[in-house]
Amino acid sequence: MTTGFTTRPTLRGTFAMVSSTHWLATGAAMAVLESGGNAFDAAVAAGFVLHVVEPHLNGPGGEVPAIVSAAGDAAPRVLAGQGPAPAAATAAHFSALGVDLVPGAGPLAAAVPGAVDAWLLLLRDRGTLALRDVLAYAIGYAGAGHPIGAGVCSTVQGVEALFREDWTTSAALWMPGGRVPRAGERFVNKRWAETLDRLVREGEARGRDRESTIEAARLAWREGFVAEAVDEFARREFLDSSGARHAGVLTGQDMARFSARWEEPVVLEWRGFTIAKTAPWGQGPVLLQSLALLDALGGAEVPDPGDATGAHAVVECLKLALADREAWYGDVADVPIAALLSAEYHRERARLVGDDASHELRPGAPGGREPRLADLARRAFAEHGAAGTRPVPTGLAGAGEPTVDRRGVTRGDTVHVDVVDRWGNMISATPSGGWLQSSPTIPELGFCLGSRLQMTWLEQGLASSLVPGRRPRTTLSPTLVVRAGEAVLACGTPGGDQQDQWQLAFLLRHLGLGADIQEAIDAPAFHTESFPSSFHPRDAEPGSFYVEERVGEPFVLALERRGHVVRRTGAWSLGRLCAVARDPGTGVVSAGANARGMTGYAAGR
Repeated sequence: MTTGFTTRPTLRGTFAMVSSTHWLATGAAMAVLESGGNAFDAAVAAGFVLHVVEPHLNGPGGEVPAIVSAAGDAAPRVLAGQGPAPAAATAAHFSALGVDLVPGAGPLAAAVPGAVDAWLLLLRDRGTLALRDVLAYAIGYAGAGHPIGAGVCSTVQGVEALFREDWTTSAALWMPGGRVPRAGERFVNKRWAETLDRLVREGEARGRDRESTIEAARLAWREGFVAEAVDEFARREFLDSSGARHAGVLTGQDMARFSARWEEPVVLEWRGFTIAKTAPWGQGPVLLQSLALLDALGGAEVPDPGDATGAHAVVECLKLALADREAWYGDVADVPIAALLSAEYHRERARLVGDDASHELRPGAPGGREPRLADLARRAFAEHGAAGTRPVPTGLAGAGEPTVDRRGVTRGDTVHVDVVDRWGNMISATPSGGWLQSSPTIPELGFCLGSRLQMTWLEQGLASSLVPGRRPRTTLSPTLVVRAGEAVLACGTPGGDQQDQWQLAFLLRHLGLGADIQEAIDAPAFHTESFPSSFHPRDAEPGSFYVEERVGEPFVLALERRGHVVRRTGAWSLGRLCAVARDPGTGVVSAGANARGMTGYAAGR
């Protein structure tokens, strides 16, 4: 069932389209396109602007996975900008500190920053413009200031006491004049502007051409003044989510050893479309498994997320896929991804979907292999809340965990940008981490480190165990869709564990049921948290079904009769979807953006 209701029109044109979670990033990307740049130049400009204008949702100390398709060669490629665990991030080190979970906030949880190196790799290999021209927008907004958003201000207010009492370097940056900034005030991050400008200047001083200039800037980041400042600052002790003060383990050598890289995607052929996701070091294959499960369950008919029967099927399939994520996904060589995506496996798993909601965690046994779950994950599920009952210091509660409250206010979440240009180049990118509230600010650089290691288990022998040099299993999950050898859709959303859940309903509505982009974005959203959270303190809510209250009471009652624990949220509170599309036959490009949160916008012509 499609509603026909939209908050905005689906934009259509023939030149280019951008959709992002902040209008200034969208505007910067469009300016790059208008200046002659391609979709990849535009995405890089937007990515660096997002670091500046949504620092509570992403930052230079974080990470970015992206999926690209180039004109003339539509085969999707993954830009892997997720940094690994530092060399000293061993389970033994954490055990010696007396912690049994990686903290959700503080320097101890930092993986190697991956975002900046990945964006620069994309610009070097796929872009066309000079480094200075692409970074000018972020440098301008950081150095000359921009109107600070309400979400940034409320985030700073939530950790004000922590900043004043312990994270004083963060207070110096984010509380100018000793107070929380007010929404709309012009906010300046001079240090980050200087850091970016120095990267450009060092690149230009050492580079001979566009590509070597960018490569020199990457080296200045990984091996030069940035790595040196990170190395020194990480030795300082700060309060973290464990309730104690700890130093980090990230070093300059860790940064020097890391380089973003290009990888092959994992794909699923679905109803004439090729849907591309990252490999299972990210949660992306959850979307592919869920689509395959729904097909095995319902045959030729596409389930409608807009009615209770369809929504029940969607959530029950998601529970099975997310249970597999917990047991099998990680940055390891032996993930049985072919078996997990096989038709035989999904026919077997679909038999587990009944008329009533499941309150169990049920990973499968692909290829006959027995699944293994972390002991704390089992406890979090079997004893609802068991892993999340440990005390967290005032001011740090949830600082490292992406959440969306009933009013749609986000904390510690993610951003997204999609771009398509007139030549047919297309990209979907989901930057995150390095949140201003996740770790103390490095004063010489103007940004903080990330906390992605919280997504690893200290228990060893699991696909997602903490192991030096291994990437944490991230929730970041861009999507790119190809049809008949041409890229036709890029989409994604912030939302932690919910990213592929919200994208699944969007794709069912748009690709499966014919809703246009904006209509599919605006439709009432839902998700489950019936699995161990990827974020500290790794809690679970068996049988939960979160849904925007505008679905109406009959929808809710029908789900409750099936045994779902329905939790109503604000009418416009779930998801921040972005999407761009291109019709290869006509060259028409289109885009939509989410109205929830009042920051996401699409633009194009």
